[in-house]
This record gives sequence, C-alpha cells and structure tokens, in this order.
Amino acid sequence: MTNKSLAQSYLRKATDRIDVLHLLLKKGAYSDVIREAQECVELALKGMLRFVGIEPPKIHDVGGLLLEHSDKFPEDIAANLEKLALISKKLRKERELAFYGDIDFIPTEEYTREDAEKTLEEASFVVSTATPLIK
Repeated sequence: MTNKSLAQSYLRKATDRIDVLHLLLKKGAYSDVIREAQECVELALKGMLRFVGIEPPKIHDVGGLLLEHSDKFPEDIAANLEKLALISKKLRKERELAFYGDIDFIPTEEYTREDAEKTLEEASFVVSTATPLIK
C-alpha cells in the first residue's frame, strides 16, 4: 500500500462520516456530531499529509504539521491551511467532552443544533478541501 492509496482510504472514511453526521444531526444527536466530526477532520487532514509524503503522527490534531509543510501543497490548498488548522484545533479540544462529558458537562444537554450545524459545516469544508488534492 502506498501513501497515496492510504490517503485515498482516509478520504473515503472521512467522506462516509460526513454522511453519518447528517443522520446524527437529523436525530438530534448533537454531541455525536461534534465527536464524529473531529474524527472526520482528523482523517481528511492525515490523508492530505500522507498524500504529500508526510507521515502523520498518532495524535488527534495535525493542523500544526499542515502549516509546517505548507510548501508541499498546491497554492489553492495552501491558501486554506490556516483555516483547516484552526478547525482541527477546535475540534480536538471538544473531542473528549463531546464523547465523555464531565461531572458538570453532560454532552447530550450542552451541545445545541447550532453547534452541530456549524461543526458539520466545518468538517464538510475540510473534506471538500482535501478531496481535489487526494483524488
């Protein structure tokens, strides 16, 4: 398996998750939209890195690595790297809270439809940015 074929696999998984996010949103599972969106973004960004020959580390937020290697991306993709990195960082922070919550944070009560819609929009942006590079 090459880096490119693995990158394509990551993109497919991220794209499939976008479909799942729509279903979760429809069901009112807002915290699950947040959690699954993070995984979707992580897969898409790691796919982008692999596609340009960078082995992504086993961490959840690789936005800094995208910025560090911005010269490896086509100009139109590089123009969006800061936005992609910000989305990745934001969702990384929400990852555990959205899934596990905390004693004073019940995920199913704290996240709103607006939160979920915005997160779905951001995840869709990441995947739509990664797609022309990886396909």
